[in-house]
Amino acid sequence: MSDRQHTPTFVQAQNMSGKITLLLIAINVGLFAWQILTGVNITDPSTADALRWGADYAPLTFLEEPFRLLSSMFFHFGLIHLMFNMWALYVFGNVAEETLGRVYYLGLYVLAGLMGSLLSGYLDIRHSYELLQNFDPSLIPRVSAGASGAVMGLGGALTVLSLFPPTPNQRFILDQKSLITVLAINLAFGFFATGINNAAHIGGMLMGAFLALTWYVLQRLRQGIIAQIIVLILGALITYAVYLYCHSLVQAITPLWQEAITQMRSQVKF
Repeated sequence: MSDRQHTPTFVQAQNMSGKITLLLIAINVGLFAWQILTGVNITDPSTADALRWGADYAPLTFLEEPFRLLSSMFFHFGLIHLMFNMWALYVFGNVAEETLGRVYYLGLYVLAGLMGSLLSGYLDIRHSYELLQNFDPSLIPRVSAGASGAVMGLGGALTVLSLFPPTPNQRFILDQKSLITVLAINLAFGFFATGINNAAHIGGMLMGAFLALTWYVLQRLRQGIIAQIIVLILGALITYAVYLYCHSLVQAITPLWQEAITQMRSQVKF
């Protein structure tokens, strides 16, 4: 494919299925089925079940169990939540995997999900600071989970790539208007609807956009897999730096969050 401008169209080959995308979907669906078989409610999991299966609860995550930043990406609050995210993962994921390559695609997916969890945690930290000054139930940290941060990272990545002329080896020409519209609708829905963790969406989208932009630059410079791995390491270091920054902010609210963990365990028998 030449470097000249193309009429933007979003093309997806029939029966195209990326192996990493299918693996991610299989892991999410398999874990969901396992949860249902162990007694988790299929439409409305309890808070206790969500926490047992790795959902993110900022006080618990930052004070005791940081693995929840990752594990929360693989728990969903019911069948509809799972189906929506897996449909979006299939649509975005297949194109992103074929465009970016399996290694870079998987790295972007994981880092976008982690950044989504971290931005969500950062907002909970800021809200807890406000809570110390003025009690407001809406500021209390909430349990969250889902693959939407990682999926929005894929959407953000494809949207960024749609802003530039395709690279010589790019299989798909991306519809800029459609991608921007989908992201805008998701973000707007998150702002106006209740129960949606828009911070995770934004965090994932920002990381996905950053990694897509650097991938595009590497393609133009004709750099190979080694350069891509270096960029993924840079993304991991940025993610870790954000985690350390958030963790440093937690020190001032540690007594409040320790009490929150105690109350949570008492209320939901976790």
